[in-house]
Amino acid sequence: MSADSQSPDHTVEVINPTGAGDVVLLCEHASKFIPNKYNSLGLNAADRNSHAVWDPGARALSVLLSQVLDAPLIASTVSRLVYDCNRPPSAASAMPVKSELIEVPGNCNLTEAQRSERISSVYEPFQNAVQQVIQARKTNGIWTALVTIHSFTPIYFGQKRSVEIGILHDQDSRLADTMLSHATDTYKVERNSPYGPDDGVTHSLICHGVENALANVMIEVRNDLLAGPEDIKIIAEELLGQLRPALTNLKRQERPDA
Repeated sequence: MSADSQSPDHTVEVINPTGAGDVVLLCEHASKFIPNKYNSLGLNAADRNSHAVWDPGARALSVLLSQVLDAPLIASTVSRLVYDCNRPPSAASAMPVKSELIEVPGNCNLTEAQRSERISSVYEPFQNAVQQVIQARKTNGIWTALVTIHSFTPIYFGQKRSVEIGILHDQDSRLADTMLSHATDTYKVERNSPYGPDDGVTHSLICHGVENALANVMIEVRNDLLAGPEDIKIIAEELLGQLRPALTNLKRQERPDA
């Protein structure tokens, strides 16, 4: 891939695919778009714009980081309620019948054929696009870390969340450890919060990071901190202050002669 591109059915976009920085970025919940063939999943207008449908601000933050880091960015262009690209096909949460307090009628009693259609049209193009970018970088000898970008709601099941930035990892904590050591006191930054491996949120980290022997981390930002372009720039600077030294340290460890 030599230019920004989309899958043939436009369920995934690849931005800056030949970026030569140290990071490959993923944004699995970038879009609230529900293709017409799914009849809005039976959701009302308010629910179709809620955090259950996408991660508000995550794509804009990802695009900015892609520009600053010269990083390829792979993003889903379809709502996570159609298919959550951070879940394997075997997970019930890949096509959830309920998200927090929101019922999803269009995901109830799906047939195997309906599930297979979503897997082949949404999940597999995303997976293939990520692997294509990673393989091209391996072929070209480009050192790579995997970073996935998400946002989360300030209030969940009626409870306020005090954490503002979550640094998440599965069994490979190298990148997360160093990022946390560079976190400032400006924001409340926590490890594996508000979610962690036990919540089933590390699928992309495992299948694209761990299985490719790439350092990896998932970043969660409370979505009220991503309300507009200036907010996003401020958060990006905070994250870059954590991420850049972590990348430098890891790259030196893995490629001391580079």
